[in-house]
Amino acid sequence: MNIIEASDLRRDFGAKTAVDGLTLSVPRGDAVGYIGANGAGKSTTIKMLTGILKPTSGKVLTCGLEPLRHRRQLARRIGVVFGQRSQLWWDLPLRDSFRALGAIHRLPSAALSARTGELIDRLDLAEFVDTPVRQLSLGQRIRGEVAAALLHGPELLILDEPTIGLDVLSKERLRVFLTEQRALHGTSLLLATHDMGDVRRLTERILVVDHGRLAFDGTLTQLVAQVGAERIVVLDLTDPAPPLAGIPGTRLVGLEADGLRQRLSFAPGETTVAAILSAVASLLHDTGAQVHDLTIEEPDIEAVVRKLYAS
Repeated sequence: MNIIEASDLRRDFGAKTAVDGLTLSVPRGDAVGYIGANGAGKSTTIKMLTGILKPTSGKVLTCGLEPLRHRRQLARRIGVVFGQRSQLWWDLPLRDSFRALGAIHRLPSAALSARTGELIDRLDLAEFVDTPVRQLSLGQRIRGEVAAALLHGPELLILDEPTIGLDVLSKERLRVFLTEQRALHGTSLLLATHDMGDVRRLTERILVVDHGRLAFDGTLTQLVAQVGAERIVVLDLTDPAPPLAGIPGTRLVGLEADGLRQRLSFAPGETTVAAILSAVASLLHDTGAQVHDLTIEEPDIEAVVRKLYAS
């Protein structure tokens, strides 16, 4: 049985149609990225999947249940994190919120204690688990939100922009944790995001939605091949160097400070960062310059969607 099954799903807000005849399925245990530009219908879809909104028409089953009709039963089988909303009590420490949520989900005391301990350990919450939520940084609060959503061991975890506003370290810590949780517990994942790094690291399949309609269903590799989306490797060198042009599978798209910083665009299917670095090292061999640091810039999701429709 699929963990999510939607058929001809539609949601109107007056004269505006947010979701328009959407049909999709997510097999149990899969990790799926749900992407699209702002206003594409992602959050509206999630609210129908979780029973917050009633579809104007169409059918939807989440964990085999009709979300609106069986909302209470469904709440015990899914976990949801909205990047801009909180399920934590603002003036209470995280630990007290976990206790309250454990009571709501009717978790036995021993199970709650064990699960809380596991989440505190794996999400590095120990330093601030007894701090009121209102005093936490954004990264700390989001980790607390994810822990709260997973406290009761849900079959399905739905994340809506979970890493929005997080620094690089916080994003990476959260991505590693979510990957571990899926491996340990077989949790299904639906991830709605604008962050291509999240998509690349956490999902095996991508659904692209535009104006409430499904525009693409496949892997990231297939999407990149279809639209020609490219990543950019930003190289910071120890000394100025000539333009790094002619490296196989790349295009030089930026040169700053007489070559101290250079940007190379590449398609993931044509080369790898390791191959690029090897070629760069060869070109720099006689210049005395070396790669001091590098970063990867992911393609913008809005640009990917635009290219998808232009292709």
